[in-house]
Amino acid sequence: MSSQERTLLTVRREVQGRLVPVGDAVTVPMDSFVTLTQSLGGNYTIVHNGNMVRIDGTDADALGLEGLTLSFEPPSDGRISEEQAWEALHTVFDPEIPVDLVNLGLVYRVEVDQEAQCINVVMTLTAPGCGMGPVLVGDVEHRLRMVPFVKDVSVELVFDPPWSKDMMSEEAQLETGMFY
Repeated sequence: MSSQERTLLTVRREVQGRLVPVGDAVTVPMDSFVTLTQSLGGNYTIVHNGNMVRIDGTDADALGLEGLTLSFEPPSDGRISEEQAWEALHTVFDPEIPVDLVNLGLVYRVEVDQEAQCINVVMTLTAPGCGMGPVLVGDVEHRLRMVPFVKDVSVELVFDPPWSKDMMSEEAQLETGMFY
């Protein structure tokens, strides 16, 4: 589904979500009419009662949708693939901006510690006070744990250097109309 599509859905069961951009928990009741505004990376952004709400992909069935399943071929050498880690990160999308965190320029560094079987990520947010920060960090941790041989994930949230639109890929700038 395109990030520009708007689809009217009926919620099939009560579902928990997070208000965007503040991050507060909210319950969307069963049989509510909602508008799907974004379905990228296996998570969903809906409009319910005039508010944007982010619904986790594990609750796709509540919207009558099928969740995203990430699967990676385990490398034959038994080592964590940095390429697969980056691939997993490309599936984490900002709930407001139809661009993944990597192309938004929010991921500053990814380090694979083969001995500890750990991935360490240094990332930022588009704004320091973004209430969705813990949700996005959780998404990063969850997706990276799907990479074969990963036993632990550490995410450090930093605000120096501060994020700016210049950190976005050219593709992301074009997608959002920020290329000039």
